[in-house]
Amino acid sequence: LFDGIYPFYVQQRKVSVFDVSTIIVIVVFLTFACSFLLITPGIRGRARLYWTLRVLLSLLVGAVIVAVQFTGDWETGWVTTNTSYKSFSHALVNVDIGLHVGLAGLNVTLIGNPVNQVNETIDYNEHFSWSFDEDYDHSYSEGLERGLPSPILYVAEKFTTQNPCSMNRQYRISGHYASATLWVAFCTWIISNMLFSMPVLVYGGYMVLVTGAFMIFSLLSFSTVRNSLMCPIQFGTTTLHIGYGGSFWLTLAIGLLCFVAGITVVTLHYFNLDMLKTFFDLREDKAEEYQDITEVYINPHFVNKEL
Repeated sequence: LFDGIYPFYVQQRKVSVFDVSTIIVIVVFLTFACSFLLITPGIRGRARLYWTLRVLLSLLVGAVIVAVQFTGDWETGWVTTNTSYKSFSHALVNVDIGLHVGLAGLNVTLIGNPVNQVNETIDYNEHFSWSFDEDYDHSYSEGLERGLPSPILYVAEKFTTQNPCSMNRQYRISGHYASATLWVAFCTWIISNMLFSMPVLVYGGYMVLVTGAFMIFSLLSFSTVRNSLMCPIQFGTTTLHIGYGGSFWLTLAIGLLCFVAGITVVTLHYFNLDMLKTFFDLREDKAEEYQDITEVYINPHFVNKEL
């Protein structure tokens, strides 16, 4: 104790859903969106609406692909229970315990009802990482040394490598494959934008379909943990159940959006090419080219009179 209170933790706490990396990604893509919107007044006619729609949809897909890599709500769960707060103590507290699983780690949240109980403020949110450059067991050991509350240590202990549940191995492998597949989807998203700008519309539509397919593959990779036996996280008579969170459903929605957009582009290419060119603002360009070609200036001194 320091002057009768617990000192602050040395390491910085993370929030359960958003962290600094997610905020940076959102700010970067919002900056791109605002920059493009600033030049929309210079676009005339219906092309302004089509151009704005194309840019915003494309930036939305790219932002989601990158942002969900750092979010911590691919799986979430909450439970309200009465449980012990410290080791070697019989005092019970009423708390809300939350578990938020991401691709690179998990967050365990502990909030008291009310927050002030047993002469302490019960409001914790601890992050445990299993990414390539982090050691989950080491993070758990640090939590033991700092004397984290028993409910947090109990949940975190379920995901250690030495735990017989093997939940660490299941989530770690599935999270790494899901992350790698999403980065491939990000690469195909960049290629699709390049093809649309050339413009090679039908091939851009194909790459949008590939982007959606890789996003769905990432969801399938992450959901493989559901096929294995999960150890229950029990607090007395209550059990902490977890289900798919916001990032999972957001990735699914954007993946389906890519499928719809890709199928629409490919279908219009084969059945209504004029409408597709109008949406991508190509008909006006062609008309201007034909108009420029018809304006021919001839020097009569170099023209054969017979011709």
